[in-house]
Amino acid sequence: LTGPEVLTGSTRLKAGTACKMVLNMLTTGAMVQLGKVYGNRMVDLQPKSKKLVARAIRLIAEVAKVDFQTAARLFKASNRHAKVAIVMGVQRVTDVEARRLLRKANGFLRTALKEKR
Repeated sequence: LTGPEVLTGSTRLKAGTACKMVLNMLTTGAMVQLGKVYGNRMVDLQPKSKKLVARAIRLIAEVAKVDFQTAARLFKASNRHAKVAIVMGVQRVTDVEARRLLRKANGFLRTALKEKR
């Protein structure tokens, strides 16, 4: 129960906010369960704009602990897949091997980063 609305007669303000919060919690949990999250970062993003490309490269640099130029090179070599690029950078493998490690780990980055080559 959300209690009375701020505007009498309006039934969607608090209820809409409460609904949105519940859906956000559910979808966040689903993303974690599907392996799209590493720590508190969304790593399975689809960079379709300059802003998202920059975010993906920063993400690769942070997680793989490499400089920005190396992260950009890994991003390009991975065919613009951040998770693949991160595995490439951490495990020091090719994109083909990084994809194999991710498949073996069912798409979970944490598991792929622990895998023996």
